Amino acid sequence: MSNWVDAKVKNVTWWSETLFSLTVHADVEPFKAGQFTKLSIMDGDKRIARAYSYVNAPENPDLEFYLINVADGLLSPYLAKLQPGDTVLIERRATGFFTLDEIPQSEQLWMLSTGTAIGPFLSMLQQPEVWEKYQHINLVHGVRFNNDLSYQALINELLKVYPDKFNYIPVVSREEPLQGLNGRITNAIANNTLFTHVKLEPTPNNAQFMICGNPQMVKDTTELLIGKNFKRNRRREPGHITVEQYW
Repeated sequence: MSNWVDAKVKNVTWWSETLFSLTVHADVEPFKAGQFTKLSIMDGDKRIARAYSYVNAPENPDLEFYLINVADGLLSPYLAKLQPGDTVLIERRATGFFTLDEIPQSEQLWMLSTGTAIGPFLSMLQQPEVWEKYQHINLVHGVRFNNDLSYQALINELLKVYPDKFNYIPVVSREEPLQGLNGRITNAIANNTLFTHVKLEPTPNNAQFMICGNPQMVKDTTELLIGKNFKRNRRREPGHITVEQYW
């Protein structure tokens, strides 16, 4: 049986001129929140494929992906033109270890993301497990502009359901934020404003960090946290920092 199957487009949601979400239906294998699959098209006999994390909860049949339309990209301009009823190819089997069962239990969980890399965290936050495993969950989303802050309805619903457990901290770099902090996530960690903003003090004894974003952000943030005595999380030697590079 081929690992590639047809996915029928159910909905396309545009958040800004370049950011959009694609919702499809397809016969895929069960996956864990935080895992990714691939979408693809055929260009003659050549397959053009890219990896995308699931945004939806694993039990939701509406398979959702959060994308940026890259003007000179090989795949995203095609995906951006899809309409309900169209089809695209999806890899049946998801992969990846950026999942909650790989993260040690702790008092605080910090989810640090940039751009569309917020996607896998949104999937995790729709799982009861995360709310049972951690007392304070902090979703940090670094973007350039305020209108890049997508999925506000879902985030606001989580804030209503878990008002004493959930903090949402946008970090906006190129204009004054309507909420949250100004600058970059790395700066907010270096000067501790990220932590004072939510009145929490993470230490190696009480906190776990999950980092998902562009490679430079992942590298810089990891180095900052190591400088604060946190360690990389490994199966053989549990630590505090778990990362996923988002391209």
